[in-house]
Amino acid sequence: MRTSSGRIRWVVLPSVFALLVGACGPAATSSPGGSVAPPASNAAPSAEGSGATGEACGSGATEVKFWTSHTPPDSDVLQKIVDAFNAANPDICVKMTIVPGAETDVAKLITAIRGGAAPDVYMADRFTVPQRAAEGVLAELPAEVAALKDQHLEFAWNETQYKDKTYAIPFDTDARALWYNKDLITAAGEDPAQLDISKGAPTIELVNKIADKISKKDASGNYDVIGWLPGGPHEGGTPGAFDQGWHYTWGFAFGGKFADTATCKVTPTDPGVVAGYQFLYDWAKERDPQAITRWVSTNLPPNPPAQSNPIWTQKLGMTISGDWRIAEQAKYAPDGHYGFTYIPVPKAGDKSATWAGGWSMALIPDSKVSEQAIKFMEYIAGPEGQKVYTKDSTHLPTIKALLEDASLYDEQHKTFLELLPVALNRPPLAVGAVYWDALTSAQGSVELNTKTPDEALKEVQDAVQPQLDAVGC
Repeated sequence: MRTSSGRIRWVVLPSVFALLVGACGPAATSSPGGSVAPPASNAAPSAEGSGATGEACGSGATEVKFWTSHTPPDSDVLQKIVDAFNAANPDICVKMTIVPGAETDVAKLITAIRGGAAPDVYMADRFTVPQRAAEGVLAELPAEVAALKDQHLEFAWNETQYKDKTYAIPFDTDARALWYNKDLITAAGEDPAQLDISKGAPTIELVNKIADKISKKDASGNYDVIGWLPGGPHEGGTPGAFDQGWHYTWGFAFGGKFADTATCKVTPTDPGVVAGYQFLYDWAKERDPQAITRWVSTNLPPNPPAQSNPIWTQKLGMTISGDWRIAEQAKYAPDGHYGFTYIPVPKAGDKSATWAGGWSMALIPDSKVSEQAIKFMEYIAGPEGQKVYTKDSTHLPTIKALLEDASLYDEQHKTFLELLPVALNRPPLAVGAVYWDALTSAQGSVELNTKTPDEALKEVQDAVQPQLDAVGC
């Protein structure tokens, strides 16, 4: 799962998408985007994690169930917003539940809907909203919500749409950069000033040179410290990215285009996307894919707490990450010396590419308290909620007026804010989650050097395009 946009914890669970369109996705062993629907007999999730304290809930208040996959520290901020809403609305009692999962995994939600135990409000990764709408998992929102369009960033609002109807309210966004540990760089005999953001985007060659001096192996040939991981693997050595070294990150960095929405086509074999995968293939090959996997399995096991991230434990020199790390560093590594700069570029003079993701608040179909649920959604994703989340979690807001509120940003966060106007975003597709999972499976095989980029990405094309054809753009 992930605690904020782009931070995914890989869970191998089936998608419901193929149940609805009757097409097969990638194999379930390598991706949760397979063709098997979650069994109807699965037990619905219990109210695990943090729930509303009840202090601000009046007697007889209407209960609204709110599910999120976020974990501390971000879930702590969400609870703060929930408590503030309950205090201001004594006739409504929102109860928040942390339901572990990932943005491309809705098995628990589907099971809960089938079993009559679904939440009323669901926190959905925004790029998956069109697919969930096509699947019938999310409810269309009323005209009063659709009228909020002009308040939000255009790309964020577009991600909440499916066939010109609104299915969610944007909640937050972000931007990505290269974080680096100044102490590890200095100890390796390099000058951290080489990466100062004032110098512009560093080249991949420069970052590799510094990182390889940081990396250390033990007598058995296993990595103890790694200078950086531009890609993956993901937690526990599963397919995917470490932190934000995703397929989109490097496809964009090499000038790739992942879809042509005008013709309703996914384009994983675009030359720039292929070049990004080739970079990940070559980088891993030169540094022993199996040794890298062992290091990740040791230093980033499944579902790790935020404070155990190797960037904070001095086991990783550099990582592609986002603005949320500002708040994490203050909490988990306050005495460390870190900096961040632009995502590295293939060659000197290239324009650095970053991208923005984000989450949204969605209504589950047939909610018996839809009026109260929408009121809560408009609060948490409105100015009141987004202000708190921006300040306390160091994410960025999607409400345009808040982007101009200087009181919400310190100097570090302001730098990420300045990246937002040039940030790219994932194409909003009715197969967005399936596509992500297929790209991730391909990334895993490429980084293990078991498939070439051309082979892996052709498989993505062949698996995903028929599913997009079945539902349309």
